[in-house]
Amino acid sequence: MSQSPAPKVAGGVLNISSHRFLRSPFFRFYDCPEARYGVYNQRLYPLDLGGDTLAEYWRLRHNAILYDVPERPLEISGPDAVALLDKVLVRRTGNLGVNRAAYGLACDMSGGLLMDGVLMRLAEDRFWYVMADGEFLPWLQAHAIGMDVRVFDPGMWVLQVQGARSLDILQAVADPAPGPDWRYFGVAHASIAGQPVVLSRTGWTSELGFEIYTPIDGAQNGELWQLLLERGAAFGLQAASLASMTARRIEAGILDYGTDIDTSLNPWQAGLGRFVDMDRGDFIGRDALERCDRTLRLTGLRCEAGVPRRGAPVVSASGITGHVTASARSPELGCGIALLRFEGAAPAAGTRIDVDTDTGVQQAVITEPPFFDTEKRIARGLPLQA
Repeated sequence: MSQSPAPKVAGGVLNISSHRFLRSPFFRFYDCPEARYGVYNQRLYPLDLGGDTLAEYWRLRHNAILYDVPERPLEISGPDAVALLDKVLVRRTGNLGVNRAAYGLACDMSGGLLMDGVLMRLAEDRFWYVMADGEFLPWLQAHAIGMDVRVFDPGMWVLQVQGARSLDILQAVADPAPGPDWRYFGVAHASIAGQPVVLSRTGWTSELGFEIYTPIDGAQNGELWQLLLERGAAFGLQAASLASMTARRIEAGILDYGTDIDTSLNPWQAGLGRFVDMDRGDFIGRDALERCDRTLRLTGLRCEAGVPRRGAPVVSASGITGHVTASARSPELGCGIALLRFEGAAPAAGTRIDVDTDTGVQQAVITEPPFFDTEKRIARGLPLQA
């Protein structure tokens, strides 16, 4: 997730006005002198809490991590909810089942990626769109004029429990707990510590996991947080900042809006063309997408020596320039990995290219993400294939 410069922290208490952003209802449980914060979706979130990021990465892979995240759901409800969503999203909406979720992209008039997020159908005429960072609420409201639909912020906050033992933790805290048939991208209603919540089997790590949507002013939010950690302790659950997510999301090829993608790329250029449904009626950006350049411009890079520097320029053998949008050292692969954006066609996988790293200029290999688990078997609860 992209972020603004981190606010200063003194003595574990933020030395900044909260006038223009929301502070988490769980803030008091993790604020500390070592904390660094960012602002995303007008919400404060913990970039780094001073923990051991590598240890937290492996805890995510083998146990579970509790994350306080700045996702922002928007509600679209009413008789014309499907009509509005079919107008603003590039996917078909009406065929999404109740209590199911799906990835959804929105484009502007020229076919550029305006927003990405997860669409959740809570009832026949009630949806939540969990958006990335940006001003999407006014866009939806403007295009809803003349329709019988409400578009508003329902005032929800999001926690993620991610990792191999996450569903065991869910069984220990949720009432009722979703059954064994609760599939990837499923949605459910339950309560945790007496607090009514919405659950989704989604996340930003490509690990097994789920998200908890709770009212910002929920009376039992404190008890919810404490119960998660108390009962989750038996499964190795700990709370951590988003720092341990970074390497995992890059390994999984999860794109961050505003960092990796924006309106200067259309879905095909970003490798997201499979999420565009052209076999239906009109929607915003359709005409532009019919005639757009579908050349892939976003790809990945694997570097055995060093970690590519974010923002570092790269040049393909054909002279096409690009830059690193995100990078990390992959604990799983034991090497540096990165996402790259090119101004023209991205080099083919296997192409060697030079890149500036934390150990100087190194040779790297173009590798299309995801870097492993290309079928997202981990998130589905399936064993990795040999």
